[in-house]
Amino acid sequence: MTKPSFATHDVYNQSPPFEDVDLFALDRPLVDAVTAYGGGSAAADLSAFGREWGSAAMATRGRLANENTPKLKSFDARGVRRDEVEFHPAYHEAMAASMRAGLHNSTWTAEGKPAGGAAEVIRAAKFYMAAPVEAGHLCPITMTRAAVGALAAQPDLLAKLMPVIATRTYDASFKPWQHKRGMTLGMGMTEKQGGTDVRSNSTRAERDGDAFRLIGHKWFMSAPMSDAFLVLAQAEGGLTCFFTPRFQPDGSVNALQFQRLKDKLGNRSNASSEVEFTGAYAQRVGGEGRGIRTIIEMVQLTRQDCAISSVGFMRAGLAQALHHARHRSVFQKRLADQPLMQAVLADMALQVEASVALVMRLCAAFDRAGSDELAAAWMRLLTPAVKYWICKSAPPFLYEAMECLGGNGYVEEGVLARLYREAPVNAIWEGSGNVMCLDVLRALAREPDLAATVLQDLIAETRGLVGAAEAAAFIGKTFQRPDSERVARLSVEILAKLAAAAALNGVHPQHAELFAATRLTPSHGQMYGAIDLDVTQARQLLERALPVA
Repeated sequence: MTKPSFATHDVYNQSPPFEDVDLFALDRPLVDAVTAYGGGSAAADLSAFGREWGSAAMATRGRLANENTPKLKSFDARGVRRDEVEFHPAYHEAMAASMRAGLHNSTWTAEGKPAGGAAEVIRAAKFYMAAPVEAGHLCPITMTRAAVGALAAQPDLLAKLMPVIATRTYDASFKPWQHKRGMTLGMGMTEKQGGTDVRSNSTRAERDGDAFRLIGHKWFMSAPMSDAFLVLAQAEGGLTCFFTPRFQPDGSVNALQFQRLKDKLGNRSNASSEVEFTGAYAQRVGGEGRGIRTIIEMVQLTRQDCAISSVGFMRAGLAQALHHARHRSVFQKRLADQPLMQAVLADMALQVEASVALVMRLCAAFDRAGSDELAAAWMRLLTPAVKYWICKSAPPFLYEAMECLGGNGYVEEGVLARLYREAPVNAIWEGSGNVMCLDVLRALAREPDLAATVLQDLIAETRGLVGAAEAAAFIGKTFQRPDSERVARLSVEILAKLAAAAALNGVHPQHAELFAATRLTPSHGQMYGAIDLDVTQARQLLERALPVA
């Protein structure tokens, strides 16, 4: 008698894992945008980075770091207060890889000056590739990079810190930064009662000789495992920025008592904390009463990274969706060849291509701001606008990518569920959507000619694109209205889309025409795929997004 078989099915019509790939070489919009905005000479380095971060091993690290979340260890076995954060080894491996690649310091010289050239563009390309693989560890990475901008207000302190910041070594040991081979920095601004309104901060800074002692709390303290933090506190002269290390000068643990780690929707591999300062040692950074002006240099750079990583999330979602659709058959035809699915994927590819061009153009403005007045104006006005549009675009985009995979996209075994939970954080942190719009208005109020300068540039770069002239006229008109705040979201969104069309026009003019026709005119529907592209246009967009193997 033949025994029955309980192997009831074979696995077929499933897509293979999208891994062990070169995340740079397979991304033609990224390659072209990096080249167009000055970083083409780094192609070999970027490709090597793309292979490392596109490996199955790195994907596994990303998964493990998020499944095994950080733990707060307030005391050691003898009851001594330590306030250490314990991470899974996969998190440390991601940190080591990012620091080895210079994501925390490559835009600065060894002295803490802007590196120049295309340093911002090249670093952005790496940040964009790393973000969807493991986003949480990039919080201390971006904070460390950005802190150098604020520390420039205190040159003597920066000179002491840069030899440690400038290394490409990750040192996870818990000891004073002066004795480490590499260091990271975090930031503490938000309090329970204040949120965005940091001027209402109640944390006090009391003078103690040449230093200060902090007394108070922070509702959100980023990256509590960092070696030091930039913290806002009230001094005699007003709200001031302070450098607050984990250890005091005598080598004892500083009086930062972490109350708990936040239980967040996403960004789970990253520790975010509540902290009490019980007389914590601190050194002033910049002048008393100039805390916001000092730390805004850090915030500007972290906002840039929020936009970069959000585009990285969208790119990863598109790649996963397109890869799946090319390997999945339905109704006797590949899913990617079904007209409706092709329309959705092509529309998504167009959105990503424009967004990639926009962030690279923004990063090029950061590279050139020190010597180019137009680039400086572009950076000041467009940074909050770009963060607003791109970061708020990512969550619905990733939902659409999940739907392309059906049930396979919704389960936790795949990366899309994690990216979907990750995506909202960039729109919330470093200034929510309304704050970004208000910052655009504030920039215009401080520099009335700023809008005219940038708009004239955008008009020149989008000449001939359908809807561009009308978009520019609308922006110029609404920003001059006495009630401009009421329509600020609409104005800033159109400004970002116009800038995206201009940036894409410098990379791929044909696709800039498609983007303008579908985003700067009212003909584009609310959903991805509600767009009229012919078969040739759709195939060209998809081949650029991910070449057919």
